[in-house]
Formats: sequence, structure tokens, C-alpha cells
Amino acid sequence: MSLAQATKGDMPYQVRSLYRSLLRQGGQFASYNFREYAKRRTRDAFRDYQKESEERRIQELMQKGLKELQMLKRQTVISQFYQIDRLVVEGGKEGKQTGGRNDIIRQKDQGWD
Repeated sequence: MSLAQATKGDMPYQVRSLYRSLLRQGGQFASYNFREYAKRRTRDAFRDYQKESEERRIQELMQKGLKELQMLKRQTVISQFYQIDRLVVEGGKEGKQTGGRNDIIRQKDQGWD
């Protein structure tokens, strides 16, 4: 078996690995909206090119995906410097509970106490 055949047989594994890495890295964003956007964009891009069969084009797409992964890694690190409150859609009920109906009123601690 030649190196080209071994690489060609290994390509589906590499593509799946890149896909999982992009999804996993996109999940590291601090912001819910950025996390969802990264997942949606990754899924859409892979869906658009799933029928691609030309080996050279697949290699180009893999290189582009690896560059995107490196960019995502940098962006997720930066996003973690800026902590924000969790959104309701994330299950983030933060704040002080008041009233008898389990109402949540969002109150940030100002540190003045």
C-alpha cells in the first residue's frame, strides 16, 4: 500500500476528527449566541461539502477547516475573559428570588456592601 492510498483511506477519519474538534471548540465560547453560531456554521459548512469527492478539493477544505479551528481557539480564549450572565435559554436563573411565585429578579452584586 502506498502512502497516497493510506492517506486517502485515512481521510474520512481526519474529516470527522476536524468536524468534532470544530464543534467541541465552538462549545467553549462564553456567550450562548456565539456557541450556537459556531455550531450552526460548522454543521452547515460540512453539510454543503459532504458530496465532495475530488481529493485535491477535500485537502483544500481540510486546510481551510484547520485554519478556522485555530481561529476558533484564539476567539474562545478571548471570549472567556469577558464573563457574562447566563441567558434564560441556557437555564441560567441567577438573581434574588422574591415573591411567592418563584419570580426571579436579576440583581447584580455591585460590591458596595
